[in-house]
Amino acid sequence: MRQGDNMRQGETMRDLVNVMKALSDPGRVKVLKALEARELCACEIIALLGLAQPTVSRHLKVLVDAGLITGRKVGSWVHYRLVQNPATPYAQALLAALPGWLEADPEIAAMRQALRDSRRDKISTSPTSSISPGAACAACAPPRA
Repeated sequence: MRQGDNMRQGETMRDLVNVMKALSDPGRVKVLKALEARELCACEIIALLGLAQPTVSRHLKVLVDAGLITGRKVGSWVHYRLVQNPATPYAQALLAALPGWLEADPEIAAMRQALRDSRRDKISTSPTSSISPGAACAACAPPRA
């Protein structure tokens, strides 16, 4: 076996571990299920999960590192979505199977209902968050008249 072959096997193992790590926390699974519906701003994810901003940021980093979600900067905020063309076979397999998972789960159903009922201009975040309660990011706020 050539040295390059060993390097690729190590990368593949790391890719698999990153995807498995991403699935190891219920909060991260909820983020994935929420992003099935639409792209979400970080402030929306914070409000949806009811977790502190640093906790949600860590969850998002793990999901980005696993190649499952991607973010785009809008002002000082980041909007996240599921990756359309995953770079690894593990991320690809997970994202292909995701729509069939947890469809009857009551927590996921409640979260989806909250997403349907939410208005981006009325985001209310947890009091433990660094975002002021009732505040919305500039990208989520309605345009000024």
